[in-house]
Amino acid sequence: MSHLTTIAQKVTSSSHLRQLHAQVILNSLHGRGYWAALLISHCTRLQAPPPYARLVFDSAHQPNVLLFTSMLKFYTNLDAHGDVINLFDEMMKCGVKPDAFVYPIVVKSAGKAGVALHGHVMKAGHACDRYVRNAIMCMYAKYGHTEVARKLFDEMSDRNLEDWNSMISGYWNCGNEIEALRLFDSMPEKNVITWTAMVSGYSKMKNLESARLYFNRVPEKSVVTWNAMLSGYAQNGFAEEAISLFSEMLSAGVHPDKTTWVAVISSCSSRGDPCVAESLLKLLDEKCIRLNVFVQTALLDMYAKCGNLAVARNFFDELGVRRNSVTWNAMISAYTRVGDLTTARNLFDRMPEKDVVSWNSMIAGYAQNGQSVLAIELFKEMAISKDSKPDEVTMVSALSACGHLGALESGKWVVNFLTRNQITLSISGYNSLIFMYSKCGSMKLARKVFQEMKTRDVVAYNTMITGLAAHGLGIEAFELVHMMKEEGILPDSITHNGLLTACSHAGLLEEGQKVFESIRSPDTNHYACMVDLLGRAGKLDEAKRLIEKMPMQPHAGVYGSLLNASRVHRRVDLGELAANKLFELEPENPGSYVLLSNLYASTGKWKDVERIREEMKKRGVKKTIGWSWVEHNGKVHKFRVGDRSHEQSKGIYGVLAELKKRMRIAGFVDDKSCVLRDVEEEEKEEMVGTHSEKLAIAFALLVSETGTVIRVLKNLRICWDCHTAIKMISKLEGREIIVRDNNRFHCFRNGLCSCKDYW
Repeated sequence: MSHLTTIAQKVTSSSHLRQLHAQVILNSLHGRGYWAALLISHCTRLQAPPPYARLVFDSAHQPNVLLFTSMLKFYTNLDAHGDVINLFDEMMKCGVKPDAFVYPIVVKSAGKAGVALHGHVMKAGHACDRYVRNAIMCMYAKYGHTEVARKLFDEMSDRNLEDWNSMISGYWNCGNEIEALRLFDSMPEKNVITWTAMVSGYSKMKNLESARLYFNRVPEKSVVTWNAMLSGYAQNGFAEEAISLFSEMLSAGVHPDKTTWVAVISSCSSRGDPCVAESLLKLLDEKCIRLNVFVQTALLDMYAKCGNLAVARNFFDELGVRRNSVTWNAMISAYTRVGDLTTARNLFDRMPEKDVVSWNSMIAGYAQNGQSVLAIELFKEMAISKDSKPDEVTMVSALSACGHLGALESGKWVVNFLTRNQITLSISGYNSLIFMYSKCGSMKLARKVFQEMKTRDVVAYNTMITGLAAHGLGIEAFELVHMMKEEGILPDSITHNGLLTACSHAGLLEEGQKVFESIRSPDTNHYACMVDLLGRAGKLDEAKRLIEKMPMQPHAGVYGSLLNASRVHRRVDLGELAANKLFELEPENPGSYVLLSNLYASTGKWKDVERIREEMKKRGVKKTIGWSWVEHNGKVHKFRVGDRSHEQSKGIYGVLAELKKRMRIAGFVDDKSCVLRDVEEEEKEEMVGTHSEKLAIAFALLVSETGTVIRVLKNLRICWDCHTAIKMISKLEGREIIVRDNNRFHCFRNGLCSCKDYW
C-alpha cells in the first residue's frame, strides 16, 4: 500500500481528499479502522463537512480506539461538544476501551458534567497521565471548583508548565487575583501562555493599567497575547487604545486572526463613531489587509452600528451566498434603528435560516418604532415557529408592545407563555412586566409583580412610580419613594419626574413644590412638570414667572404645559404667548395649533379659530387624527370620530342611540364647547356624539360580557363631553371603564372618575 501512503502524504485540498478516498474504496480498504482514521484526520485538517466525515467513520466495519479518537478530534475541532459526548457514549456501548488520548477530549467537551468523568478516569487507571490530569484540573478550575483543582495541583509531584498555567487561569476565572499572582511569582519558568493569562486576568478585573504592564513585559508575544490586550481594551470601551494597539501589532509583523478582528472591529462598533470606523478602514488599506468573509461581516456590522447604511449594504450585497446569520441580523437591526421597517421585514422574510436574534431584532424593531400590533403578531408567529424559541429579550419586547398598545388580553397571553415555557426573567424582565400591567391600567397586577421581586433596582421603582402617577395616585407614589430610600436606592431624575407628575395629576401642589425644591439641579423636564402642576392648580402667572427664572432655555414641553393650562383656565393672553414660543420651537407640531384653536373656540373667538386653521394650511401642518381602540379576542379594534367602517358599525350605532336616550332621561346634556368650528347646534351635537372613545365603548358594550372591565385607549386627550358622558355610562351600565389618553388614566366607576375631574 506504499502508493496510497504516498498519496495520503500529498493531500492538501478537498479534491485530493476525495481522490484518496476513492483509491481507498477501490482497494477495499474503507472498512479498515486505520485508513478510515487517516481519512478523518484529513477531514479535520481540511474542515470537511461533518456528514462526509461521519460517512467515512460509519464505513469502518469494526471501529477501534484509533478511529474513535480521530472522529472525536474532528468534532472537537468544530466545537461540536454534544457530538463528542454522543460519540463517547457510542464508544462505550461498542466495548471499545478509551485510552489516555480520549479522556482530555471528552472532559473538555463535557463542561460542568466533566465532574462525573473524574471517577471514570481513576477507575480506568489514567488519572496519572499528565494530559488527563491537566484536563480534569482545568475543568474544576474553569467551573468554579478551584479548591478541588488546587488539591489536585498540590498532589502533583511532577507539575509541568501547563499545570501551572491552568491553575493561574482558574484563579483569574473566579476573580482571585492574590492567588493568581502568588502562583505566577513562584513559577519555576514561564512561557507566553503564562504571561497571556496575567494580561487576560487583569483585563477581566478591569485593571487595564496592570494588564498593560504585564503585556509590555512579555518576552515574546504571540497573536494570542496581542488578542488578550486588544480584547481587554475592547470589552472595557477603550476604542482608541484598541485601534492604536492594533496598529502596533501590524507594525510588529503579527498577522491578525479571527479573535483580533472581533476585538478591534467590536471596539469601533460599540462606539458607533463613523470617524473611528474610517480610521480603521484607512489602516486596513495602508497595511493592505485582505478582507475575507469574516472581516467583511465584522465591518458590515460596524458600519451598520455607525449609521452608515449605504456602506453596510454594499458589504452585505457583495457577500452574496457567503452571508451568515450575523450578517443578516446586523442589516435587519440597522434598518430598524433608522425606522425603515419595510426593508428590515423584507430582509427578515428572505433569511434562509432565522435564529432567536433575528426574531428579536424584528420584534424589537416593531415595538420601538410604534408598531406594537405588528410586534405582537410577529411574537405570536415566533411562538409557534420551529426556527427558534423566545428568550427573555423576546419577552421584554413583546411585553413592551402590549404595554404601549394597552392590550392587557395579549399581555396576559404573553405572561402565560413565559410561565408555560419556564423562561427565567431577570430584573429587566420583571420591570417590563410592571410596565405592561401599569400601561394597561392594572396597577393591582403591577404592584403584585413589584412586591414579588426578590431584588429591585431604581428602574423597578421608577416604573411603578410613573404608573402610579399616570393613575393620579400621588400619596402611593410618595409611599413608594419612602420605601425606595429604606432599601438604600437613591431617587434619580426620572424618580423626581414621576413624583412631580403624580402631584400634578393628584392636585398635590404643596407636596410638589417641596419635591421641586429638594432637587439639587432641576433639569428642563422638572421645570415642565412644575409648570404643569402650577397650571393645573390655576396659578398660571406663577408658572409664567417660573419659566422666566429658568437657568436654561425652556424646551417645548415647558411651553406645552403652560398652553394646556391656559386652555383649561381660558387665559388667552398666556395661551398666545406659549403658542407663539411653540410655533418657533416646533413649527411642524399640530398639537400647539390645536390647543390654541381649542382655547379660542372655548372663548367664542371663531375668527381666531379660522385664522389658526388657515395658518396650519399655509404651513402644511395637518391635525393629528384622533383614534381610540379596544382589544377583543386578541385583536385591536380602532375607531375615529364618526367612523362607520367597522364590520359591526350598525350594532355600534344602535348601542350609541340607546345610550343617548337613557342618558338624556338621566339629565345628560352634550358639551358642545369641544367643537372647534362655529356650526349649527344640531351638527355640534352629532360631532361630539360620535367621538372615537364613545364608539370604542359602544363596541365594547356590544361584544363583551356583562360586568367585565372595559379598557379604551386614545392617542389624544379625552374631551370634557366624553369625560362627562363616560361617567354616566359607567353608572347606567354598572361597568368599570378605564380610559388611557395621551396624558393619564381615567378609571370610571359608578358615575365617578378616578381623576376627580382634575385633569
